[in-house]
Amino acid sequence: MNKRNYLIQIIQKKFELFGFEPIETPSIENISTLIGKYGEEGDSLIFKLLHSGDFLKKQILDFLKKTKNDQRIINNVEKHFTEYVSNKALRYDLTVPFVRYIVMHKNKIVFPFKRYQIQPVWRADKPQKGRLREFYQCDADIISFSSSLWEEIELIQLCDEIFTKLNFPIIIYINHRDILKGLVEIAGIKNNLWKNFTTSLDKWNKIGRNLVKKEMLSKGITSLSFDKLEFFFDMEENFYNKKKHLTIALQNSEIGKKGIQDISFIYNNIKNISLKKTKLEWNLSLARGMSYYTGTILEIVPFYNKSFISIGGGGRYDQLANLFGINNTYGVGISLGLDRIYLAMEHENLFHTISNSPSKVLFINFGNEEVLYAYKMIKFLRKKGISTQLYPNAEKIGKQFRYANNKNIPFAISIGKNEIHKNKIRMRDLQEKTEKEYDNINDVVDQLTKKL
Repeated sequence: MNKRNYLIQIIQKKFELFGFEPIETPSIENISTLIGKYGEEGDSLIFKLLHSGDFLKKQILDFLKKTKNDQRIINNVEKHFTEYVSNKALRYDLTVPFVRYIVMHKNKIVFPFKRYQIQPVWRADKPQKGRLREFYQCDADIISFSSSLWEEIELIQLCDEIFTKLNFPIIIYINHRDILKGLVEIAGIKNNLWKNFTTSLDKWNKIGRNLVKKEMLSKGITSLSFDKLEFFFDMEENFYNKKKHLTIALQNSEIGKKGIQDISFIYNNIKNISLKKTKLEWNLSLARGMSYYTGTILEIVPFYNKSFISIGGGGRYDQLANLFGINNTYGVGISLGLDRIYLAMEHENLFHTISNSPSKVLFINFGNEEVLYAYKMIKFLRKKGISTQLYPNAEKIGKQFRYANNKNIPFAISIGKNEIHKNKIRMRDLQEKTEKEYDNINDVVDQLTKKL
């Protein structure tokens, strides 16, 4: 928890540094809010909640009565039964509930609206390392009435700030859904196969070209269409060479050309602004599985371990609000997986400087009289914002020092009868194994401030 809180504090501070405001949404949403926003695979992973109490019993009895005569219900029993016993679900992500929040409060919000949210989400997935049923997302999104690619640039800069502070270099893969639509267009893939295409393509770097091809063919995409496109997804060229090949290939695709223009704008401006610990890389096989993405898409992976599961992602969703009845509302955002960042940093041993204990000072307990004398100093240190604790019992001194060492508390203060008599404060630096006497508590604070 100390490590997680360390991550949350840094992410939260950087979100606020970039002008994002916090909100929270409920853990439970109406199923109708969530279904149809994530694609078929995403919808299947939504945790549905059963009705409770007598209501559930009545619904089941009513359902059983209807199935006697309605062949339509019998043929699709799972779907209809689910509707009878459940109309709510645990949220699958933070983006769709956020857009629902925007729609409900649109008359109270000042646009553009920049919000951040750090809350758990749930997915009915098979648990494994880096893939959990309950996990925290840290989202930053911008909703406005006009679209600006400077918003994507701001989000990339935000990620760079966060991971620079964490001393954790990253790669941000970038792509554009319009470029993929242009490629689908020139390959002769039918529009009704778009979802099948993007879902399979997004696995390119995970399972490889051959298995992606096999999966696409099983979903109705022809071998001829696949062969026309595989060159682009295998390209290991720099940005400008990729742009050159795509510009030629998509010269007759208006939507494809629009995607290239957007990517070029972002890439060229990021290059001029510069990034600290982040590399921006154009990955043409990046598709992102969510159905609601419409433009730029992003995925974040550790720089030194590209094969590691992604630790974040995001993109533009300019039509998501349409599904809730609001037009001409544009959105873009990034989502950082707190648990995956934690695992990746553990793997790289980047938490070695994070203490297991928030306490910086332990007061040794010599007995009630000595503690009462020392307590005004304990209160003074806490008032100065220095985390301080008192060992609860007057046990052997060695045991108390061992406690401080085991809890990684860097300083121990001893005020026994001798110190009270001399009006001194004895402080031991447990890391450097040195000890010094001070005349007053202000000198102690000065020394702690220098070292902490």
